Amino acid sequence: MESHQDIKASEKVKCLIIGSGPAGYTAAIYAARANLNPVLYQGIQPGGQLTITTDVENYPGYPDGVQGPQMMVDFEKQAARMGADIRFGLATKVDFSAHPHKVWIDDEKLIESDAVIIATGASAKWLGLKSEERLNGFGVSACAVCDGFFFRGKEVAIVGAGDTAAEEALYLSKLCPTVHMLVRRSEMRASKVMQERVLNTPNIKIYWNTEAEEILGENKTEAVRIRNRKTGEIQTIAISGFFVAIGHEPNSAIFKEWLDRDEAGYLKTIPGSTKTNVPGVFAAGDVQDKIYRQAVSAAGTGCMAALDAERWLNEKGLH
Repeated sequence: MESHQDIKASEKVKCLIIGSGPAGYTAAIYAARANLNPVLYQGIQPGGQLTITTDVENYPGYPDGVQGPQMMVDFEKQAARMGADIRFGLATKVDFSAHPHKVWIDDEKLIESDAVIIATGASAKWLGLKSEERLNGFGVSACAVCDGFFFRGKEVAIVGAGDTAAEEALYLSKLCPTVHMLVRRSEMRASKVMQERVLNTPNIKIYWNTEAEEILGENKTEAVRIRNRKTGEIQTIAISGFFVAIGHEPNSAIFKEWLDRDEAGYLKTIPGSTKTNVPGVFAAGDVQDKIYRQAVSAAGTGCMAALDAERWLNEKGLH
């Protein structure tokens, strides 16, 4: 049986948090401790990108490492214990034209909130191969900095031609005997300095005009079948890790009418804060961070957003 709260058409809250990765849950922990009675909607992927990450070994406080999904369960439990109201639901539309801010959940329920913290994250772009999806977490990854360590001493491949791909290839080159870099065109998009570094690294082998056709292996990544787009030549390379570095897509589309975004769609925040161009709306985590994109930096900005929101509510006499 539905509770009265679920069937209400609208509801007024003091602090609404949209998204449930490290940024959203950390914001919820801080906001709850500040008595802002935060309501958090988990979005389409509760726990965010970490739920498709297996081992997390670089987050402080977990000396033996932790599974990504378990870590997000821990974050959620802590936020709930502090008093955050955590709910299933996806923000589908917003109206930031007047105060209080309006956010629609699942196209039906309207939440009016004094402060809104956006922590909707970003989604990795994938090639769209069936095998890529099947072996995701079993040798296939979209984050070399997160997962490269597990392939120390092993052969790996990376797809991409931008600065991120170049940076990740260089990172992997310090861990792996050979990094097979697959570039779709006859040139890279990366900045000149990054290209030079890649070209001057002897154990990065570049395959120009090349795309991945299939990742091979039953329960783990064992090889990649590649095709030269000019000659049609097919080749199979034995690898243990396959990294996709073709970019991330910030989950910011529903805010574009109201909030300033950069050319890639990341929400812009006022330097040194999490404030957006709309007073009372704050952004944290990967939806506004295209540089670091780590769980620990996302959690840090979640903390900042809650503190910024608390100060703003106090200044406005709303808390």
